[in-house]
Parts: sequence; structure tokens; C-alpha cells
Amino acid sequence: MSINLRHIEVFRAVMTSGSVSGAARLLHTSQPTVSRELSRCERLLGLVLFERGHGRLRPTQQALQLFAEVERSFVGLERIVASAAGLRQFAGGQVAVACLPVFAQSLLPAACADFIADFPDVGVDISPQESPWLEEWLAAQRFDLGLTEQQQAPAGCQAQALWQGDELCVLPAGHPLAEKRRLEARDFAGQSFISLAASDSYRQQVDAWFAREGVARRLQLSSHSAASVCEMVRLGLGVAIVNPLTALAEAESGLAVRPLAESIPFSVQLVTPQFRPASPLPLRFMDALRRQAAALNGRLETLRGGEMLD
Repeated sequence: MSINLRHIEVFRAVMTSGSVSGAARLLHTSQPTVSRELSRCERLLGLVLFERGHGRLRPTQQALQLFAEVERSFVGLERIVASAAGLRQFAGGQVAVACLPVFAQSLLPAACADFIADFPDVGVDISPQESPWLEEWLAAQRFDLGLTEQQQAPAGCQAQALWQGDELCVLPAGHPLAEKRRLEARDFAGQSFISLAASDSYRQQVDAWFAREGVARRLQLSSHSAASVCEMVRLGLGVAIVNPLTALAEAESGLAVRPLAESIPFSVQLVTPQFRPASPLPLRFMDALRRQAAALNGRLETLRGGEMLD
């Protein structure tokens, strides 16, 4: 006997629920059946997936690694089911968008509002994902369009520039640096500075700027998420430099936003699949995105003109 989908379903159910009894409920079967199929799965794979003791299962490191791969595989199946449900629910169709999480939080909600106003019976499905999985999804032609920072299009896709702006500084309300209209590198000397993760390309450009200017900051906190960075700024833990989309959104919730003397460009690329059948709905959604990009330009012009965003 070779491994089959049922074995993988049992393994996934146990990992998801945390127990054999929970997996049995998920699969609408008996606990002995789950235990038997799980043991068979381990035997066929030649792996010990769980440590057993005191009536409990503890996943091994091999199980955790396998589960990550299984989840990626099940995404495709779940999208087929969701797509079928969407076809039943929306007579006007559906637009599927894959993007970096920053765009799901800052650019796409307003574009959805714009789009739905014109197409109230059309569904929009947004799937945030980090690189490199985002590019893998886009290359697989699973989506009508995508939003990414990468200027080079994934395989089987084409990319066009949607919007570009410079990184911005975010400050707690009432911070002394908020009195300035534009911030130089020397303004950050000795400041508590909250950074993005060390692997982030924009973090690396920011660090390079301060290194060239010979400015030392107090570096204690960092995060992979710009939204998390801004929340720490809001709590008064320091100042930060983040992408303009997040910064402009945070300006509406109390943070002060100031431009930098140094230009650190942040770009948004619109990605479309080359081999997915053409549809008018994604084109209309792209129009909504372009209108929102134009609105962002207006806000940045206000900032460059000297009107402070607080």
C-alpha cells in the first residue's frame, strides 16, 4: 500500500485539532479509525510523527516540517472549493487578489469600497502572503491580479508600476521631532529607534543612510510588521521609518508623520497572470486601485508642501 490523500487528511486533522478525538470529530469518524490510519501513515512514510505518552500526542520536529508542506498543498484544494462557492454566490463574478500584508491593510480596503460601489454584486477575495510564497502563488496563475514590492514579475506574469512614494518617519504625538517639517539623519542621533526586521530591504537602506551620515541611534526593538512597529511608536517606545502606505494610514489614528531629507523609494507593482483567461472585472478593479494611488499622491503632495500630518 502507498500513501494516499486519506492518510494526509488524518495527519492534518490531528495536527489541526491537537488530538485523536478532535481529529475524529473533524473527519466524522471514530477514534480507533484515526489512530489506525495515523499509524499507517507513519509506517508508509517511514517517519515518527508523534511522541505518544499518557494518552497524548506530541508532534515531532519532522511532523511540524511535514505539516507546513501539507498546508501549502491544501491551499490549492481549499481555493477550488472557495472558488466554486463564489461562483454560486456571486452572479456577477469574483476578483481574486494576492498581495503582501501591507497592501491588504492600507491600499486594498479603499479600493474595494470604490469597486463595490460600482459592482455591488461582485465578490473580492484578498489573500495576503509574504514573499517568496506570494510570488509562487502568482506564478501558479491562482489569482486575477497581485500587488508586490518586487519590480521583476514572477514567472508567467507581467508587472507594471502602480505607485511609488518615499519612506516616512512616524513619531508619537507630541514628540519633539514633530516640530520639524523634514527630518535629517542627524535629528535621529541618540533617539530610541524601532526598526523593521534585519532582513527587510528597506531596513537595510535606512541603516545604510545613517551609517553614511555617521549617526548612531538607540536600537532595541524590531519587528517584521510595519503595523507592529507603528503600534510600538504609538506607545512611546521610540520613533521609526516605515513605508508610506502604513505611515499615511497611521497619520489618521494619531501618529505624527514627517518626510525625510533622504529619498528611500517604496514602490507598488501590479502583477497580472499571462495565462489566466481575461476577464473585464479585474480590469475594473485595477481602475479602482489606480484611483486610490492618485489619492495617495495627493496626500503626499500635502506633506511635501509643508502641511504636517498629525
